[in-house]
Amino acid sequence: MAPLLQVRGLSRRFGGLTAVNAFDMKVAEGEFVSLIGPNGAGKTTTFNLISGLDRADAGEAWFDGRRVDQLSAERIAALGVARTFQHGRVFGNLSVLDNVLVGAHTRFNAVRPWGGPVAELALALWRPRSVREDYAAREQEAKAILARFGDRLTPRLDHPAHTLSYANRRRIEIARALALKPRLLLLDEPTAGMNPTETAEMETLIGELKREGLSIVLIEHKLDMVMRLSDRVYVLDDGRRIAAGRPAQVRNDPAVIEAYLGPRAASPRAEAAE
Repeated sequence: MAPLLQVRGLSRRFGGLTAVNAFDMKVAEGEFVSLIGPNGAGKTTTFNLISGLDRADAGEAWFDGRRVDQLSAERIAALGVARTFQHGRVFGNLSVLDNVLVGAHTRFNAVRPWGGPVAELALALWRPRSVREDYAAREQEAKAILARFGDRLTPRLDHPAHTLSYANRRRIEIARALALKPRLLLLDEPTAGMNPTETAEMETLIGELKREGLSIVLIEHKLDMVMRLSDRVYVLDDGRRIAAGRPAQVRNDPAVIEAYLGPRAASPRAEAAE
């Protein structure tokens, strides 16, 4: 069976810096894959190339048998690829609920046949019955997604996003991505800046999504969490893939240990001398 996501020889250069260097990766339907590496390894750049926020200088990205590396971010999202960002992005003046509804934009069935921003604006102002019913359905879906976060977000549905805590803004971003009903979810450091309790809650939620069969690619620096959740792990360093495999294989790979801790830590002689 063909992989859901396949990246072949993906490269991105910024002047004299090669951020991603001939990177290959596969993600099967329903698989949980993590992408790890030191800061500056090229992980977020890889997400940008897959999701259409940036263009590769070389290589290809395929999603569900279709080449997507030359498509716009909106088209890739419409195909079923949703993502979050390393530095959380919410619409501060919109309510929590409206932030999540933004993620369902490509799924508003009453608007899709008309097409174009002018038609969308006209329908938003006119609001015929089909639009009202469609909006009500998407709103119920958004509330159900927010309920997954317990009392963290549901009591705050009408609050402007800028009034919420950092951790809750991160939760909004994930809820917005889920509103797309994605086939592939790209999570970029979803627990960054969270305390241990918040991190544990997020790991529980992500684990639930995995058990439900959602295909996920995770960027995360909390390696214990990566090792517990992942089916496979890819490791980047200086834009190059230095390791790939099952979590236990990657954890004990000398190249990975060296990338994180330095060459002395990767040396058996150094370990024996301690």
